[in-house]
Amino acid sequence: MVADSLREWLIDSDPALRWQVERDIVNESPAIWEATRARVPTEGFGARLLALQDADGQWAGGAYFPAGFDGSAEPGQPWTATTWSLNSLREWGVDPAVLQSRRTAELLAENSRWEYENLPYWGGEVDCCINAWTLANGLWLGADVEGIVEWFLAHQLQDGGWNCEWVDGSTRSSFHSTLNSLKGLLAYDAATGATMETRAARRTGEEYLLTRKLLYTLSTGEAVGPWVSRFVHPFRWMYSALNALDYFRHASLLDGTPPDRRLEEAIGVVRAARQSDGTWLQGRTLSGRVWFETDVPEGERSKWLTLIGTRVLTWWDSYDR
Repeated sequence: MVADSLREWLIDSDPALRWQVERDIVNESPAIWEATRARVPTEGFGARLLALQDADGQWAGGAYFPAGFDGSAEPGQPWTATTWSLNSLREWGVDPAVLQSRRTAELLAENSRWEYENLPYWGGEVDCCINAWTLANGLWLGADVEGIVEWFLAHQLQDGGWNCEWVDGSTRSSFHSTLNSLKGLLAYDAATGATMETRAARRTGEEYLLTRKLLYTLSTGEAVGPWVSRFVHPFRWMYSALNALDYFRHASLLDGTPPDRRLEEAIGVVRAARQSDGTWLQGRTLSGRVWFETDVPEGERSKWLTLIGTRVLTWWDSYDR
């Protein structure tokens, strides 16, 4: 339960956030939150980002980076290119029919190539995180991304996770890469009903994080990094305890399973970050060019983080132990 004042503050939001508040926090009927979700393509964030799509189906003229970006003229990673824009629209709940009516999947197949070796867009490339987002976005838009599913099965490391630096010889998994890979496989399982192979790969990847309680290195037992308790929105590629717990909540709801007890310490980290008024504060976000801001500056109360933190704790607290 949340205070009435907090509910009102959360509800007074862009439709991209509001429908999720109505569904996950306020427990409105599907008729209410689905009506709000239907407004996302025509109002606020969703409408603004859709208006920025290029005629060739891309955003900012590139697959992962904007056209012409070489990293020398500005700080950070730009977040304006096609993959990041699709991620946002999907996460905001835009009906895929909106983009299908624009022939987005077909146009990207025709016009978009990865900056890595000019590979075709829907085939993915060698980066686990990029492939995970491409898998989720392709499933959403109806593109053929079965090859990426097979890629994930073939590139799971011996310790159970994934690492984007495997191409440089890394044989140890990364928290960041593993979480993003799991999100891609979860999207596949949710969309298709899963296969024995994808379900097994997801279980093994989840075990990689659970064995480490989402927080620690296995070798020393120390915190895996300061970013584990750095809560920012948008998540982008970055791992945090909150980001991981939101994944495990989605997986639990899909699989019909209770939370694993090994999540308890990570839950404590999220609970400790909650302010006395029930909100979470924005951390230091990843630098880089954006189309427009969708959340508050560092140190201010974040509606997005408060939505995610509240639904994670509500999910955890709803189970008797």
